[in-house]
Amino acid sequence: MAKLISADLINNKLCVLEYTTNDATMLSVNPEEFDAIIVLHTYTNTGKIIFAKPITTIGEWVFHKCENLTSITIPDSVTTIGEGAFRECLNLSSITIPNSVMTISEWAFSYCTNLTRITIPDSVMTIGRYAFFGCWELKSIAIPNSVTTIGDGMLGQCTNLTSITIPDSVTTIGEGVFRECENLTRITIPDSVTTIGDETFWGCENLTSITLPNSVTTIRGGAFSHCKNLTSITIPNSVTRIGARAFSYCKNLTRITIPDSVTTIGDETFFYCENLASITIPDSVTTIGERAFSKCQNLTCITIPDNMMTIGKGVFSACKNLKEFKGKFASEDERYLIVNGIVNSFAPAGLEKYTIPDSATTIGEFAFWGCENLTNITIPNSITLIEGWAFRECLNLSSITIPDSVTTIGNGVFYKCKNLTSITIPNSVTTIRGCTFEGCENLTSITIPDSVTGIEWSAFRECLNLSSITIPDNVTYIDHQAFSHCINLTCITIPNSVRAIGDGAFQGCNIETIVCCPKIPPAILNSFDEFENLIVPIGSEESYANSNWGKYID
Repeated sequence: MAKLISADLINNKLCVLEYTTNDATMLSVNPEEFDAIIVLHTYTNTGKIIFAKPITTIGEWVFHKCENLTSITIPDSVTTIGEGAFRECLNLSSITIPNSVMTISEWAFSYCTNLTRITIPDSVMTIGRYAFFGCWELKSIAIPNSVTTIGDGMLGQCTNLTSITIPDSVTTIGEGVFRECENLTRITIPDSVTTIGDETFWGCENLTSITLPNSVTTIRGGAFSHCKNLTSITIPNSVTRIGARAFSYCKNLTRITIPDSVTTIGDETFFYCENLASITIPDSVTTIGERAFSKCQNLTCITIPDNMMTIGKGVFSACKNLKEFKGKFASEDERYLIVNGIVNSFAPAGLEKYTIPDSATTIGEFAFWGCENLTNITIPNSITLIEGWAFRECLNLSSITIPDSVTTIGNGVFYKCKNLTSITIPNSVTTIRGCTFEGCENLTSITIPDSVTGIEWSAFRECLNLSSITIPDNVTYIDHQAFSHCINLTCITIPNSVRAIGDGAFQGCNIETIVCCPKIPPAILNSFDEFENLIVPIGSEESYANSNWGKYID
């Protein structure tokens, strides 16, 4: 029995969708994805899908992965191109979108890798997220004045796109709209735009300059990150906030003016802008985020406003040539900003000598990290806490005295201070934290005070010239890798208080003799390499022989 179909044949109202394929075969489509019954689907010179009445929607994912589709003409009745409708049509090179279309949904043409050009008609008001994402061969696209919003990632990874004009109708540019458009060299942003979104121009490697209109108030995180050839940018007076990593890895950015309207510079905003030579921070700025100027290796001078309230960690870490600060400080020789009693991570690598003022109570995390020229520093009695990695990789720091006021020394405080030869640890400290002296190659000896009860992981790892150390009687554990690869350590005394020695604690050392004072053998894992002599208390020989120590005994 034939199925009776009522079709509108009057005035030629049958709806036809035409297409071509590279193998002259019909496409496999799901008729349920259209809002009209398919009357006929044939392929002669072209493919034709004939509907019983005009269709208004190209359904979601209807042509998804039709890899043999090369061209398509959408009927004039269509108002919506659905989500992912043509996604991954790898050989689609041309498409005609009629003036009836008002919405191009998200992912609609994403990964159409052979699509070289497309004209969006004036009827379109909305272009969805990632609509043309990954259209690698797309060289040009005209966005009509009817569009008010450009969705997130709309043209992301369109690597051959060279230029684009955004119409005055657009008020919002979403996240990552032009991310990794490697060949985009110029763009005009209209006065209607108020926000440059997260990662909008991330990885636009050939973008050399850009002018932001006075309408922009916010530059969000990563907006221009990895724009390697961006040499200059003018930030308008309307901008109040520059987000995290906004200009990070802009390696050829040589100058930038921050307007008086800006109050906040986010984390890593100018991270690794290695050719940025100077910058003036206006008085309006009260907050500078973590590592904001880290690795700006050619930055020589910085002006800090008087009313700075917050400075994050590592702000100028690895700025090897930064030697001059301009701004208001507590005294002439105080070249370091103290905020709420904390010595913040503000030190440049070019710093050579510094006296911490008595107003400080804490040396912050990463405070002097990478200050390669710092040879001498005075820590006042007001300091009670030295946070983790505070003097990490201060390669020329040769000696330091820690006052009795300090009760806590954080992880990795002197990590890879290669020229540190001596240090005094006060009786107020109870724990040698992880990696505290790791890589201090020229440290020859150290006295650990009686107050210390624990030596944590890798505390003295790779102290290559450490030849002797006294472990006090109150230490109860020596953690894993604590003294590993101390190649000049030949003799070690384990005090009576030690109950456990961690994995690899003395591996890579050239220990000949171990004097182990506890009558009850401390728990060990693979704590040592081979050694010649094990000296233990009289009467405990059998206990050691029957424990894990036995594997070292003949």
